[in-house]
Amino acid sequence: MIIWLASYPKSGNTWVRSFISSILFTKDGDVDLSKLENICQFPLRSQFNNYIDDLQDVKKVYQNWSNVQNYMNLDNKIKFLKTHHVNCKIENFEFTDDNNSLGVIYIVRDPRNVACSVKNHFSLENYDDVKDFLFREHNWLGIITDKKMKPLDNKIPTLISSWKTNYLSWKNKTKNYLLIKYENLLENPYLEFGKISRYLENHLNVKFDEKKIKKAIETCSFRNLQKLETDGKFKEQTVDKQNKSVKFFHLGPENNWKKILDKNISREIENKFKAEMEELGYL
Repeated sequence: MIIWLASYPKSGNTWVRSFISSILFTKDGDVDLSKLENICQFPLRSQFNNYIDDLQDVKKVYQNWSNVQNYMNLDNKIKFLKTHHVNCKIENFEFTDDNNSLGVIYIVRDPRNVACSVKNHFSLENYDDVKDFLFREHNWLGIITDKKMKPLDNKIPTLISSWKTNYLSWKNKTKNYLLIKYENLLENPYLEFGKISRYLENHLNVKFDEKKIKKAIETCSFRNLQKLETDGKFKEQTVDKQNKSVKFFHLGPENNWKKILDKNISREIENKFKAEMEELGYL
């Protein structure tokens, strides 16, 4: 069974993933970014190789979501998968279901700050492009539009949809749902990561040592993760249009939309996502 770490891009998924890999796959909780491979992303090209011949065929991809997950779950073990995919249904094919999923930890972030991070991460030209990115319902990542281009790493068509739809899709369709706000992780990491620890204890039938939890929280701080990336210990960076590495742990706590985002853009985001932002306490 799968426990999903789900989020819209640039919402803190890798931060939570680092913490979970530290308390599950290290001896004392000291972060080791090589352990991130124990919580891989879904979907990936390598996961679909035995099911479809054209990994850019969107229809074949969504027709095999369940087939791939069924295979992954043949060992009857609990596993973690990171995803930015919307929890959707296309035709009669669901992204996931209760037969494959045990639960989800969903990480959400103020879309105004997501906008600032998305611009850097995806090398978007301006904030109008960023706004369109956040609003677009049929927002697929991993699709190659130029036939001369080679597939990027292990990417495969992934529907992230809009910020709003991504959030609501997991909230409304998944059992054992735990919501974690990025802002709360910043303000009170011991409380929020404690919630994640209790969630894992309940579903994995384990008990974590408090010292290990504290160590994982400390060594998974944004500043330390940023330093590890600078030291070359983080292997999941993306590249820009000039094929130069884009810093993954970019601004973190210093990402303040009030100082960065154009007021007209922030107002449009607030109007578009008003109900959800009020629900989450962002407005």
